[in-house]
Amino acid sequence: MRHVISVLVENKFGVLAKIAGLFSARGYNIESLAVGETDDPRFSRMTVVVPGDDRIIDQVKRQLAKVIEVIEVKDLASGNYVERDLVLIKVPYIDSTKRKVDEIIDRFHLTIADIVEDSVILQIVGEESFVESAIEELKQVGIKEMVRTGTIALEKD
Repeated sequence: MRHVISVLVENKFGVLAKIAGLFSARGYNIESLAVGETDDPRFSRMTVVVPGDDRIIDQVKRQLAKVIEVIEVKDLASGNYVERDLVLIKVPYIDSTKRKVDEIIDRFHLTIADIVEDSVILQIVGEESFVESAIEELKQVGIKEMVRTGTIALEKD
């Protein structure tokens, strides 16, 4: 089962390495890891996506809670959260591909981040399944380059 774990940490040097090391030392696979400063610059929120059953996830949460710089650990497995991925993807934008690319842009409501002579850089934002579907469609015209964030998530109130 896929778990999205939200970890609020002190925004200090070395915390990311400590948390990542905790996972690797115990042989846990991290599918996705995203970290960013919160509205309060003293803290960062880490969103960690890990596969595992409830027993493994409970063990991960207990280990995380022992880290001094960790303020809060939440498993968002209840589904009461909003998650997003972000992808910037460069595809050819030439006479032979423009029509297909434009159709994909319209169907998925993608944002054009930049257009250059023979390429377009598109922004894809959404849940993982949506992002994967858009990428699969864009593979038909050929992907020149792609960069992707990890999943970010916030619990709903």
